[in-house]
Amino acid sequence: MKGTVLSVVPAFVLVFMPVVVVAQASSNDMSSMQGGPAPADARDPNAYADGLETGHMPGMDMADDARRAYVLIDRLEAVHARDRHGQALDAQAWYGGDLDKLWIKVDGGRSDGRLDATRTEALWDHAVASYWSLQSGVRRDFGAGPGRTWAALGLQGIAPYWFDVQAMAYVGEGGRTALRFETEYDARITERLILQADVKVDAFGRDDVRREIGAGLSKVEAGLRLRYEVSRKVAPYFGVMCNRTFGNTARLTRDARDPVQRVEAVAGLHAWF
Repeated sequence: MKGTVLSVVPAFVLVFMPVVVVAQASSNDMSSMQGGPAPADARDPNAYADGLETGHMPGMDMADDARRAYVLIDRLEAVHARDRHGQALDAQAWYGGDLDKLWIKVDGGRSDGRLDATRTEALWDHAVASYWSLQSGVRRDFGAGPGRTWAALGLQGIAPYWFDVQAMAYVGEGGRTALRFETEYDARITERLILQADVKVDAFGRDDVRREIGAGLSKVEAGLRLRYEVSRKVAPYFGVMCNRTFGNTARLTRDARDPVQRVEAVAGLHAWF
């Protein structure tokens, strides 16, 4: 008899416990407390605002449409080679926002008191990806012969492993065409000591004898520069550059009694602001 009672009690609990839970939930219905107007004696939400009203908070806006300016003097240097001495400049500047900028570039130099072949570009820069932008505009060459004007179109950005890359195509007067490829890489040795490697390659679609330019692969420049950041914006450096001409350009260079290959020692300043 005692065993029978013990076996019935768990069955009774399993059957009637859900009924008790549902009844308890019904008696605790809180739907009447959701929504609706606040009671007459509810606390004023502005009671502790000391008379101040909520509104715009100055300084908390996202500055994603701000216009900014940037100037980079990548290389301002003195150049020394066996057969010549001079100065060189490679600089660029831009003004604009995150998506669109006006971009100016200068690359050239002087030797023996005369202006060498110098390139200037005015480009409209439009971002097409997180690290890449499309650039279009105009290029002007002067020094070392008659001036030339080109329409320019290309890409600039940062490739994987932080290679700074520029690839441009040009169409000039009289059906002239040209390609230019540049890449740079900064290897940080310490927090302030940086080794920069760079390569520039030029190719042209036709001869331009008056500027000593031949069709095809024309010139390759490669350099190594070791700089020390006195501050994050100013860094003196020294290094070495190797220039070599190829194909028809090399032939024109020999005709002008200039070397087709030149190794140069350089020292200068890298700065930005």
